[in-house]
Amino acid sequence: MKNFFDSRKDVLCEKEHPNELPLAIHDLTVAYNRRPVLWDIELNIPEGRLVAVVGPNGAGKSTLLKACLDLIPRTSGEIRIYGKPYRQHRSLVGYVPQRESVDWDFPISALEVVTMGLYGRIGWMKRVRSVHREVAMQCLEKVGIDHLAQRQISQLSGGQQQRVFLARALAQDSALYMMDEPFSAVDASTELAIVELLKTLKSTGRTCIVVHHDLATVSRYFDWLVLLNMRVVASGPMKETFTHENLRKTYGGKLSVLTDAAEALKQVSG
Repeated sequence: MKNFFDSRKDVLCEKEHPNELPLAIHDLTVAYNRRPVLWDIELNIPEGRLVAVVGPNGAGKSTLLKACLDLIPRTSGEIRIYGKPYRQHRSLVGYVPQRESVDWDFPISALEVVTMGLYGRIGWMKRVRSVHREVAMQCLEKVGIDHLAQRQISQLSGGQQQRVFLARALAQDSALYMMDEPFSAVDASTELAIVELLKTLKSTGRTCIVVHHDLATVSRYFDWLVLLNMRVVASGPMKETFTHENLRKTYGGKLSVLTDAAEALKQVSG
């Protein structure tokens, strides 16, 4: 079967998945124990957007990000970061994982965690210099916790831990950021800090793809929406995509979710 992203691809393929896109996905399927979690995903993400990936529990949102980062195997399909496989453009991508997937008992300070984001520039097994620690401190300052630089990550609150990983992603100075539920279980001040960070990244031309669960805030925080439930239900600019019909297709008529969505839609139309 012809590789959709092959160098011999025809004009139609180039039009459907241009190489300049931060993220392009064709025919992606991911399965666990032969049970599909993602099925036949087709997706293009334009540059300089704040993208929310939204869908019900079990829809494959986190799986989508992990597949893009080669953290899990895929059954079929092609994923390209600016026209190339992730392994060739790894340095262009910053990743913020779910807090639940991190071993917070590991004996390491907040500053050391952020410095890890600089290893692409420092080089593995090479000495961390004062200039690198200075950059890491600046990233901690941007997320408002530079005063906690020497604190062990196990001693930080959930919101502070989330900010540490955001600072680490900032240190990578990436073109594309992927964040897996950064707003989950954080306090109001941390949520505000994340929103401001996203706005700053967008203002500098970065693209952010964020798994998000709160329909009440999605239209305020993001300008591009991907509705996912094993397949891509809809994808596009927020005002065009965040509709009652698309949400109904995504959530399957769950009353409580659609009630919340109706309130959110009122705010958008208002």
